[in-house]
Amino acid sequence: MTTTSDQPASSTLRALPRRIAGGALARALRLPAATHRYTVSSVKIPMRDGVELLADQYDPVGDAVGTLLVRGPYGRAFPFSLVFAYLHAARGYRVILQSVRGTFGSGGHFQPMVHEAADGADTVEWLRRQPWFTGRFATIGISYLGYTQWALLKDPPPELAAAVITAGPHDFAASAWGTGSFTVNDFLGWSNLVAHQEDPGRIRAGLRQLRAQKEVVRAAGEVPLGASGRTLLGERAGWWENWLNHPEDDAAFWDSMGVGAALDRVQVPTLLLSGWQDLFLPQTLQQYRQLRERGVEVAMTMGPWNHTQLLFAGLPTLAKETGDWLDTHVAGRPARARPSRVRSFVTNEGWRELPDWPPATTDRALYLQPGGGLGETSPAEGFSASFRYDPAEPTPTIGGRLLSPDGGYRDDGPLATRRDVLSFTSDVLSEDLPVFGRPIAELAHSSDNPHVDVFVRISEVDAKGRSRNVSDAYRRLDGSAGDGTVRLELDEIAHRFRAGTRIRVLIAGGSHPRFARNLGTGEAIATGSELRPAVHQVHFGTSRIVLPVGS
Repeated sequence: MTTTSDQPASSTLRALPRRIAGGALARALRLPAATHRYTVSSVKIPMRDGVELLADQYDPVGDAVGTLLVRGPYGRAFPFSLVFAYLHAARGYRVILQSVRGTFGSGGHFQPMVHEAADGADTVEWLRRQPWFTGRFATIGISYLGYTQWALLKDPPPELAAAVITAGPHDFAASAWGTGSFTVNDFLGWSNLVAHQEDPGRIRAGLRQLRAQKEVVRAAGEVPLGASGRTLLGERAGWWENWLNHPEDDAAFWDSMGVGAALDRVQVPTLLLSGWQDLFLPQTLQQYRQLRERGVEVAMTMGPWNHTQLLFAGLPTLAKETGDWLDTHVAGRPARARPSRVRSFVTNEGWRELPDWPPATTDRALYLQPGGGLGETSPAEGFSASFRYDPAEPTPTIGGRLLSPDGGYRDDGPLATRRDVLSFTSDVLSEDLPVFGRPIAELAHSSDNPHVDVFVRISEVDAKGRSRNVSDAYRRLDGSAGDGTVRLELDEIAHRFRAGTRIRVLIAGGSHPRFARNLGTGEAIATGSELRPAVHQVHFGTSRIVLPVGS
């Protein structure tokens, strides 16, 4: 859900500067040299309701080796013009880089996710009528540009030959509400960026993006949340309060925007690219598993990146693998053979080639100990540790899978010292402990208020005492499991805890502003304004984490 500037490629990067910039990028990425010159023209593509969508058409000089379709809401300029158009047009692909409805000159009104299936199908119908179309095309793109691919795959056109989907969600409801608490930082932040991405003035827009995160944090900290978001966004993002007012189980609202049916219908070779700290990580892993189980030719690469790093730190890997996949499945020309179905970056180790995900593991349990320890022996029952969560001063977010420059792996040591956080740390590891897959937290938990959230994080503490996040989970209880065993599935990981380090478990009642704080009253978060604290107790004896340990 990245944004870009508002000018079309033909006006921001003229032919010679565009080739120079693209050539420099290709050299920096160590990609093969360009094989084709190309031209860029602007085209209008009609939809069934008469709306026309603008696109930049990249035509290689000479015969094209294939056609690529890229559809997104962020404009057709840098970085998308270089990453998804130039790099491929310079190697013989014809590229259609289209602005979705209501964005950057395309007609109609932008309503996130609402029109993408129909507009994608109409764009393919336009492709069929073009004299240059050979009857085969592929789709590529990141984030919302990945969502538009899944929307098209709900009813896959027969001409589709392959797809490369980078951190592309198929279920926005799960991303927004999957924990039971609204993912406020990501979706308020994204709405704010989209609402203002076409503001005039490149310098002014750049300065606005620099202060945007502070504005989001401020708005997320006010009550009621619906009104504070409206004040930030103005009239340009009417979807914000609709999302806030409809939890995930409101099927009548969300079903029209969900494209999960595509996972049961896609047949074409599909490459999935993402990062272990990406906000859509669970959906990428679900996509891989579901396609793999169906026998679809699918491969996955998972790097150490968060969402905002994918087009920067992750670009050398993503560009190479995208090019190889397209050359193999679209152009039919020689490419580097993929050595394995799954490529995973193992933090503290490096890249691994795996036949599947996850690899074989065995469970290892570590129990929470009185006094803040973490060990393999279950302590006696009858004791507990407590903390007080106050929504007026919510436990802050530090790192993790959020859409922010502050996301990803971070020093989270300050969390362990807070009074509203419980911290449990193991002895120093005598040997490496590689963990692959999904850790589980099982907590004997109670509270004096039924309206509570639980946040659990696993971190690694190095020999100097510095702590860094590895995996976490969040759950809104609201009386459903306030007293008893709370089982949380943490984010899947590929991580090697090094000998000489320690494992730390943090437990809190919130992580703000990543998740909307629990007001403690049961009021709807869009309109609620009363704040009520809660005292949490975690009981020893059965409370533990379970790590899937590999080799």
